[in-house]
Amino acid sequence: MSDPYRRKHAGPVLSPAEGKRQGRAVRAAQALGDVDAVRAFLNSPHEALGGRPIDLAVASEAGMAAVEAAIDAECAGRAAAPPPAKQVNRR
Repeated sequence: MSDPYRRKHAGPVLSPAEGKRQGRAVRAAQALGDVDAVRAFLNSPHEALGGRPIDLAVASEAGMAAVEAAIDAECAGRAAAPPPAKQVNRR
């Protein structure tokens, strides 16, 4: 007999190593800003990586290293960008 109260998994279950890489990717991406920025980065196709960063990070240690490098590049690009110009109200 099956247990009617047992949860059914909606998707594949990650291995312990995959779960650790997923957590590392999320923690690393937090450097990009708020939750929305993290979600957008991890779940959107990234041209330089050739896929969604979260999928690549979970798949292998090499993918995780590539995602970390992409996050570092994003952070460096933001730091090197000039601050937005202040608007001056002229009357």
